[in-house]
Amino acid sequence: MSIYGSYDQVLPKILETTRTRIQQLNDQVVAADQPKLYEHLIGRVKEPASMEEKCRRKGYPVTTESALRRCRDAVGLRIVCNFIDDIDRCLTQLRQADWCTIVKEKDYITNAKPNGYRSYHLILDEETPYTDIEGQNPGHFFVEIQLRTIAMDSWASLEHEMKYKHDIKDPERISRELKHCADQLASCDVQMQTIRQLIHEDD
Repeated sequence: MSIYGSYDQVLPKILETTRTRIQQLNDQVVAADQPKLYEHLIGRVKEPASMEEKCRRKGYPVTTESALRRCRDAVGLRIVCNFIDDIDRCLTQLRQADWCTIVKEKDYITNAKPNGYRSYHLILDEETPYTDIEGQNPGHFFVEIQLRTIAMDSWASLEHEMKYKHDIKDPERISRELKHCADQLASCDVQMQTIRQLIHEDD
């Protein structure tokens, strides 16, 4: 049986519920004549084998309780935005949403990782129509949200590709190039944000 136990069928539904709720936030913003919040959404339920590996790596028992309560990223969504201030607008909408509470935030945009990784991470405690592991209904489940610009997302995809390819030549040089690229993309994100503000300063 999967580490998710009887929640194997529930987690994809929570993913879709969350995706729909975020799409509705975007629809409301667009209906109010504001720019769309994001370019696209990507979602996934973490593979059971990956969750088992994470539990072992963290020193947790390999149980459904660990997967759903300690790891808190069984369900994940990435919100990919055009501009940095769209990330701030998404954060404002999520902080005001009545269907979730933000229980953890990590700002890797202001405080980029040493390798150049940039993203904004949230853990939501989300109310759902499904019974949770404590027997509550409405049940509460954790959902991880990552917010990035398109440039940050492209860089992270490339870095992920390098991390899981074990036979690359000169990985130190590629790491240096990737860090340089991350810094250039960050500068580009700021420049595009400034240009957008100049275009709309009289609106």
